[in-house]
Formats: sequence, structure tokens, C-alpha cells
Amino acid sequence: MPSTVARDDEHLLVAAAKRGDAQAFEELVNRYEAKIFRLTMNITRNREDAEDAMQDAFLKSYAHLKDFQEDSRFYTWLVRIAANEALMRLRKRRPNQFSLDEPVEGDEDLMPRELEDWGPSPEQRFAQTEMHEILSEVIDKLEPDFRVVFVLRDVEELSTEETAKVLGISVPAVKSRLLRARLKLRQKLNRYFRQGGTN
Repeated sequence: MPSTVARDDEHLLVAAAKRGDAQAFEELVNRYEAKIFRLTMNITRNREDAEDAMQDAFLKSYAHLKDFQEDSRFYTWLVRIAANEALMRLRKRRPNQFSLDEPVEGDEDLMPRELEDWGPSPEQRFAQTEMHEILSEVIDKLEPDFRVVFVLRDVEELSTEETAKVLGISVPAVKSRLLRARLKLRQKLNRYFRQGGTN
């Protein structure tokens, strides 16, 4: 959770960038470039697509900076643009595989329930290279509509409401997809370790 100081600092940078201060926007890019690339890479699972999506996200955010209403954090707005750019590339590579605009079977029927944290914090989960590689491999096997919700909520740590806003779906849909993504990941991880790293 960002501190108030960080949020105020971001607000000042955005205000300066809106006035035409290119250095202020460059500072925003430097601050969020690694996070946005991680996001687009986690969604597309393709380095070239991830880099293109990240670059287009920054270009579009700069071009439409005056349209940013500041009713949310700039980073959240940027994540929404980047996620949409990444999803657009994913759909092009995998046409007809999924659509976030349509409910996943069971979205409305599955009653979201609290699921205890399936693991430690994202920083701890990715601390060890070996575990990072295992998780990356397992996450890659998730269906795209589950993977993107998991990435936004459990990796990027957006709130349920922010995730729903980014993806343009309902809060209950986010909760049910996140639950199903966590259960699928747990099953895949259990199977992975039982079989000694083979699927």
C-alpha cells in the first residue's frame, strides 16, 4: 500500500506533466517502467509483446494525460491502459480463446468465499529464483481470463474494485475468477511437487 507521501509526490509529478514538464513525465516512466513491464509480461507471456504493450501504454498515457481525471491514482490508470494493450496483443495471438467481456461459466453461480492467503507476500513468493521459475511456469498454464485477474490482484496487488475497473467486469466476477485461479494454481503446484517438477 503506497504511503501518503508517495501519492502526493505522484500527484505533483502528474500535475507538472500536465503543464508540459517532460522531465516530470520521464520521472513517472522511470518510476513505473519495471512494474508495467512485469504486468504486461505476466499477461502476454511474450517479451516482444510485453515491451510493445508497455511502450504503447506510456505513449497513450502521455498523449491522453489531460484526460486523466485524477479520481484514482495515476499508476492505477496506467495499469488499466497497459493491461488493455497487453490483452489486445494476447487476443491477436490467441483469437477466440477468451473474452473478458463475456462471463466465464460459473462466474455468477459460484458464491465467492474468503480463501485464506494461499501463500506469503508477492515479494517473498518471488524472492527465490527457483520458486519464481516454478510459479511462472504454473501461472503460464492458467487460462488467460483467470491469469489476468490473478496477476492484477495477487501479483500487482490491486484491490478487487481496481481490478474490476481495469478489466471492465463486475466485482463479483473478479472475486469468483480470483478464487478459481487460486484453486487452480494450488492444484497445479501440488501436482508439480508431487511429480517432481513434471506435468
